[in-house]
Amino acid sequence: MLYLLLPENNLVLIQEINRINSNQITFQIKTAKMKKNKKTVMLMILRYRFLAAIAFCLLLVQPLVAQEGIKGNLVSVTWLEKNLKNADVVLLDASPTPIYTAKHIPGAISYDIFTYGVREMPVAEIEKRYQSWGISRGKKIVMYDQGGTFMATRLFFSLHYYGFPSTELFILDGGLSKWQESGLPVTKEPTPVPKKGSFTISKINELIRAELPEFLTASGDPQNNVLLEALDPDWHYGGLQFFSKPGHIPNAIMLSGDDFYNPDKTFKSDEELKKILAYLNISPEQHIYTTCGGGIAASVPFFALKFLLDYPMVKLYPGSQLEWVSDQRELPIWTYDAPFLMRESQWLQFWGGQTARMYGISNINIVDVRPVVAYNQGHLPFALNIPVDIFTSNINNPGKLAEILSPMGVNVDQEIVVFSGEGLTKDAALAFLVLEKLGQKKVSVFVNSMGEWVKLGLTVTKDSTAAGPKKESGDLSMLPTNYSSGFREGIIIDDTKSTQGHYPKVFIASGKNIPVKGQEGKVVHVPYSDLLNTDGTPKAAKDIWKILSKAGVPRYAELVCFSDDPSESAVNYFILKLMGYPDIKVLKYNR
Repeated sequence: MLYLLLPENNLVLIQEINRINSNQITFQIKTAKMKKNKKTVMLMILRYRFLAAIAFCLLLVQPLVAQEGIKGNLVSVTWLEKNLKNADVVLLDASPTPIYTAKHIPGAISYDIFTYGVREMPVAEIEKRYQSWGISRGKKIVMYDQGGTFMATRLFFSLHYYGFPSTELFILDGGLSKWQESGLPVTKEPTPVPKKGSFTISKINELIRAELPEFLTASGDPQNNVLLEALDPDWHYGGLQFFSKPGHIPNAIMLSGDDFYNPDKTFKSDEELKKILAYLNISPEQHIYTTCGGGIAASVPFFALKFLLDYPMVKLYPGSQLEWVSDQRELPIWTYDAPFLMRESQWLQFWGGQTARMYGISNINIVDVRPVVAYNQGHLPFALNIPVDIFTSNINNPGKLAEILSPMGVNVDQEIVVFSGEGLTKDAALAFLVLEKLGQKKVSVFVNSMGEWVKLGLTVTKDSTAAGPKKESGDLSMLPTNYSSGFREGIIIDDTKSTQGHYPKVFIASGKNIPVKGQEGKVVHVPYSDLLNTDGTPKAAKDIWKILSKAGVPRYAELVCFSDDPSESAVNYFILKLMGYPDIKVLKYNR
């Protein structure tokens, strides 16, 4: 007998095929032969072959019908509704117990990760728990939570880590929220204990999990590795403190778990997710480590990148920030995304000072942008005087600026520390901006005042910094260089239509008042002075984030700072880089 699972509208064909079996065919053909009716024999054979061919084609088509509503490792509520009573489907509710008790999808088995935890447990105990849910190989495991959160993705990671085939693991797209939005039933009735499953853990999938040593090494190589952090901005910038230190792991790129979801709690499209990642300069060629506070929220980017976008090198770091801050080495925590853009007295005194230069380990050029008169009255040792007017007049003349920097010993491959004597002033920010446009590899700003330098008892000199060939052993003169500028496009722009980012432009008016001449597009007002303390240092990252959010600066945008005075825009440019915004520009003039 030939049995097929075919749609109901093929009932006639099912009956016809079921009526024919090999014995019947053989008997009918023999009978026809005995009657020497060759025509009948041929017709019978052709008829059987035709029906068999139709059945075979329908068998090929049938899996496609079964796959309707499945996209990779996501299933739609429509698919789940049709398969809810399928014995080969195990439905797991990963929501917290109070939510499950209040309402859940009929037939769902409760698993509260906050009750059972995600810490290490003996494999035998984990296996026993999986079996108690009715999990066996060959079954489809569908997980959900309330929608748009991280419980289902964390359960997905656990099952995959302990060896259940990822091809049979699925997440309900949109979760309970989308299920109810579609008018589908929920219940308070507890699900009966299922028949014990037979799944055994034979091999753990270590390739998807990172431990602290590997993660720590990756954190020091941001070019080849990405630490993708699923925390929200309040946590990331230090506004909320859950552990011993506020902030985030150094070089972590913030991509909040919420940003992976649409308003209806379903995952964003592959195209939109790739757009976000491209905006953050994250590519499939990099090793990607997902992280968060305790290894749970990190499962959202892990699932999205590995199973929706098929990025090949993605690992979840379960220890995350909790393990990082618990390490006895007291590993650092940042609040700004790029704190190395700011240099302070003790740091500069050593790395830019005489001892480091004598031993050849200093790669620092100190550029003093004050007027010549102020420089001659006293300056930091080894500082080079390049008044800010030189930067202003050569914004569009990189060759001329390079001619000035070369004989002074400025090296394009080293770090320039811009010194203004009063922290992050407009002059310091403008020099920073122009040097970045010029192609300088590393630029930072000295954020302390000259008064604080003196108060610490550090040296101030009136002698000009010598530049030229060394005359004797121990001579610390700055050697002339051949400064080769590599002018960067898209940093200082004259025409707002000359650039196009991944997201629409948002213009940030950076002065005290919004310029009379407006811009075509969204304009927000963030006076640069609002982002600075009275001593010339940037405000705390958590406070800057609040100011930017309140002003309406979006997380995803091509940000263009503008003002009648471009040096005011330069301050905001610096602050936005300090905060980790990846696409920032300055409009040169608004007059």
